[in-house]
Amino acid sequence: MELRQLRYFVEVARIEHFSKAAESLHIAQSALSRQVGLLEKELGVELFEREGRNVKLTFIGKMFLEQAILALKAVDNASRLVEEYLEPERGIIRIGFPSSIASSMLPSIISAFKKEHPDVRFHLKQASYDTLTEGIKKREIDLAFIGPVPANDPEIHAHILFSENFLAMLSDTHSLAEFESLSLNQLEPEPFVLFPEGFMLRQIVVDACVQAGFQPSIPYEGEDLDAIKGLVSSGIGVTLLPETTLFGNLPEGLKKIKITYPDVKRSVGLIIPKNRKLSPSENLFYEFVLEYFRHLNMWT
Repeated sequence: MELRQLRYFVEVARIEHFSKAAESLHIAQSALSRQVGLLEKELGVELFEREGRNVKLTFIGKMFLEQAILALKAVDNASRLVEEYLEPERGIIRIGFPSSIASSMLPSIISAFKKEHPDVRFHLKQASYDTLTEGIKKREIDLAFIGPVPANDPEIHAHILFSENFLAMLSDTHSLAEFESLSLNQLEPEPFVLFPEGFMLRQIVVDACVQAGFQPSIPYEGEDLDAIKGLVSSGIGVTLLPETTLFGNLPEGLKKIKITYPDVKRSVGLIIPKNRKLSPSENLFYEFVLEYFRHLNMWT
């Protein structure tokens, strides 16, 4: 069994068409068919069912595909690891992050790191909480910023960088806008603008409202932070957002207010896999981030 056969098989499985897969791989269709046929012969099973010009994976083909993808990722990671050991200052780091830290914190960290290590490259992936944790476990990303930091996950090592409060966001024309602080139950009658179900920022807010004694009404949902801020500033509802999402300019007409009860906050941290050692480039960035926040905490 050869690596190229695995790569050819995965590409055919992805496209479900031999001639189109051959074009994607820049090889002749006859060569592609021959290599996949040799792989099937060696395994002793048919991996594809032919349906006219298209193909579909057989049951065993689907199972083999999952393992083939993992094997190819392992080989690619091993090759990258060797390259980075030879020249760690020129490695590639795959970083995951949620939308709530995309606009301010992450750019500042990467900018500071690039001043010291200008040739290290980054692949950035914005994703939901569950996608980030699964991406770390499946080796699809190397490190991830996340909030709140997962606890007691046997496959993840987590380091808390800081904790932050959530603030209430209202239109400056709202009747509560003149308050310097408020209890969350004062917002019980209000329509909320939150992220959709499955987003951790939504769950934190809903849990806080329940702790305050009510179930929030959520007629408006959105996945974009700026859109949520804009909707609140227009006066159609209220929301709660962590402080790091409020750095920089806020939309005109938006007021942020401290919450006195309950204590709504989250931890923000960096997660890495427990089941593999970081490459030199990844470790370089990991240690830089920890020192970056140690320095910040000294002055806060």
